[in-house]
Amino acid sequence: MAEQSERPADLRAGAAGAEVVAFDPQARVWVKEAEVRAGRAGLAHVPRLEGSLRAHVTSLTDDADDFGHIVHHTPVVVLRTDSVEDITAMIALCNVYRIKVAARGQGHATYGQAQVDGGMVIETEPLNHIGPVEGGQITVGAGALWSAVALETLQHGLTPPVFTDYLELSVGGTLSVGGLGGQAHRLGAQVDNVIALEVVTGTGDVVSCSPTQQPDLFHAVLAGLGQCAVIVSATLRLITAPRTVRHFLLPYSDLETFLADQRILADDGRFAYVEGTVEADDAGRYTKYVLEAVAYGPPAGPERSDAELLRGLRYDQSGLSKKVETRTYFGFLNRLAEGVEVLKRVHEWTWAHPWLNLLLPGDRAAELSRTLLDELAGQKVGGVVLLYPLVRRHLRSPLLRVPDDPVPYLMAVLWALDPADQAAVTARVAANHAAYERVRAAGGTQYPVGAIPMTADDWRAQYGEAWEEFAAAKRRYDPNNLLAPGQHIFTFRPIGSGGGPASGPASSSADPAKSGA
Repeated sequence: MAEQSERPADLRAGAAGAEVVAFDPQARVWVKEAEVRAGRAGLAHVPRLEGSLRAHVTSLTDDADDFGHIVHHTPVVVLRTDSVEDITAMIALCNVYRIKVAARGQGHATYGQAQVDGGMVIETEPLNHIGPVEGGQITVGAGALWSAVALETLQHGLTPPVFTDYLELSVGGTLSVGGLGGQAHRLGAQVDNVIALEVVTGTGDVVSCSPTQQPDLFHAVLAGLGQCAVIVSATLRLITAPRTVRHFLLPYSDLETFLADQRILADDGRFAYVEGTVEADDAGRYTKYVLEAVAYGPPAGPERSDAELLRGLRYDQSGLSKKVETRTYFGFLNRLAEGVEVLKRVHEWTWAHPWLNLLLPGDRAAELSRTLLDELAGQKVGGVVLLYPLVRRHLRSPLLRVPDDPVPYLMAVLWALDPADQAAVTARVAANHAAYERVRAAGGTQYPVGAIPMTADDWRAQYGEAWEEFAAAKRRYDPNNLLAPGQHIFTFRPIGSGGGPASGPASSSADPAKSGA
């Protein structure tokens, strides 16, 4: 993708960027240029920025919401920039004055994970550069969309190995949580296919890291929920892309058979992609199962007959027939786009999304999923229910917590509820936590993209044996506990919290009137 010759209008130096020019450490408020000219003293001046530092009500309101539409924490300022130097300078300033910071990509979080109450949001969307494809890899900005990355690499006959089902997510966003998809049973998560990262730590330091260069930071950032650093760019591994794929939707009426056939496919790897969904029957019970499997064609995979691909699978061959089609590779990857546009047109894309995303131990997947599905009986989920296998040996990133089982299963209930029914949304969030506790007691974990309220003890249990190293990395790279407060993972007090510039609240007032907005 060619580099843009001119910066976007809202990122040019001085364009809306002079809105906030200083921070008042005593009053703990951000200050506008007019107040500085009026002679306000004792200020910490914002360095000259390539992008903009905003305190407009619109910007603050937008960043106090996300795809979940459940949690609303309002920042005081919003940094929007495509400059790593801007991010470095502003995080360094926030570190001095103990101002909380959250990085936001596409705003696709569901429970306030990328929000901050009274601090600074960094909008990483403008960091969308896509570098050249060289040596089977590509370096892209954290704000680049996976759809754009795929379109660029496909011009070279290459592709990232793993995609989430929805492509309009940012690279930095999915790498912060893990990045699971139907290819994960063969190739791991997106975080398992990263060669190197450039990040800005909680102290405002730019660091390049990889498995061999500052590996502790590298492994603390991938699936690290933004706790130790803000991702600004990533170098991704690429593999040969198919030109076309063979796409199968196979119906099942028995849960155990459905799960067992998925496990067969996870073990033998005949399909490049394996997922599955659960649908309600006419009585409102979730008893209709659809195994989704995709075989890659040349040059990524061999030509194989349907009979060979489906050999040994026990899908229903009476009643609902299987669906089979040949699609272009990108057409398959981007298969959700049309449905998303429909949801946007009918205004259901903006409904509340109290998602439940759990990772079940494979040896108890049937029992646990059956219980969870029974609890859905008679309820309209609004979205989809996913249920599909992973292979643990391919999931190598230490902070992507999966059950200690060779073939764990992802179960995701992607609720979409009318936001006007706040009682239903609140009840669903509480039910999500109860479901998580049940799964955790059985040896499961959560995939942390959903709306599950977590205590510090919950997080410690989630990370298990990885907790101590994660906590050590947090103290090393974000010693004042400023980054990604919306996750509510760490509760330690910042260093030097007893006095000096670090004393007082962790951030300035959330009231825009007090921040000079």
